[in-house]
Amino acid sequence: MSRRFSRARSIALDMSLLKDSVPFRALWIGQVIALTGTQMRIVAVPWQVFQITHSTVAVGLIGLVEVVPLILFSIWAGAIADRMDRRKMLWRTQSGLLVVSLALAAVSLQESPSLLAIYSLTAVSSALSALERPAFTSMIPGIAGEDRLTQATALRQVVFQTTQIVGPMLGGLMIAAFDIAWVYVIDAATFIGANVALRWVPPAVPEGRSDATQPELIREGLAFAFRTPLILSIFLIDLVAMVFGMPRAVFPALAERVFEIGPGGVGLLYSAPSLGALLAALTAGWVNRVRKQGRAVIVAVAVWGGAITLAGLCLFSLPLTLLFLALAGGADVVSAILRGAMLQAA
Repeated sequence: MSRRFSRARSIALDMSLLKDSVPFRALWIGQVIALTGTQMRIVAVPWQVFQITHSTVAVGLIGLVEVVPLILFSIWAGAIADRMDRRKMLWRTQSGLLVVSLALAAVSLQESPSLLAIYSLTAVSSALSALERPAFTSMIPGIAGEDRLTQATALRQVVFQTTQIVGPMLGGLMIAAFDIAWVYVIDAATFIGANVALRWVPPAVPEGRSDATQPELIREGLAFAFRTPLILSIFLIDLVAMVFGMPRAVFPALAERVFEIGPGGVGLLYSAPSLGALLAALTAGWVNRVRKQGRAVIVAVAVWGGAITLAGLCLFSLPLTLLFLALAGGADVVSAILRGAMLQAA
């Protein structure tokens, strides 16, 4: 019995950091709240666009209006995070996202919601998320400690995957039961909770801040990335996965036309990869012992691609499609934990 217990502990996720660090716990809880609302919105926007246009191309354009500001503002965001208090930066971006969600609610209450307004607000949301991400990420080493980065990364993955399960399911049920505007109102309210949680997080002012201008810092950051093969390869893997890896654009069409499960069921398609990812994250204790992390990332990415392909070949069966989406999510989170730890160390 003791041997089995020891084996279970060896693969189980180490959650002691939540107990040991009040600032990390507050930041973690704030992200749970905010990301739940964000995932509700991520389901609501494609479903709303599909109902307006009945076009998967129009839904796919959501990804385009998201990725362009995401890339552009991510480059700028790193320079900002290197110069100002990251906690203040996080508060400002979350407040901006709150305003965007309220604006989406206002657009949705119109008799004929404007597709251009939805695309525009989605682009603004993506830009703010790009600014938020480096502020949050750069706070982790100072709060968690350099020796617990892998544990902190795994705990962040638990947040991401749990909210990506709960959020889409809640979003789909809310759309089915109430007006879609309420999804955006709830999303806005979650950012209030996330900002309140920052009260227990100390200021995170970068040490040894440079007097260089933001363009100089951007050039310096890009030069460092391009001359560091590890960072460049991680960036390319993320970019390929974002652009080609996840067929989210077809989920609303699959829910309505193939599986005939409606808005309540579209949340299942969005949640399935995250369910597999959560199970993988909760048993990610073994990842800490991986020595050849680069090879492990390649294997995980190959499993991800194979599972997504099989999901596409199994559209005759909803359970099989969900199973392979979950398997893909599990492989992705292993890759993400390894890549996150490698990136933080670099």
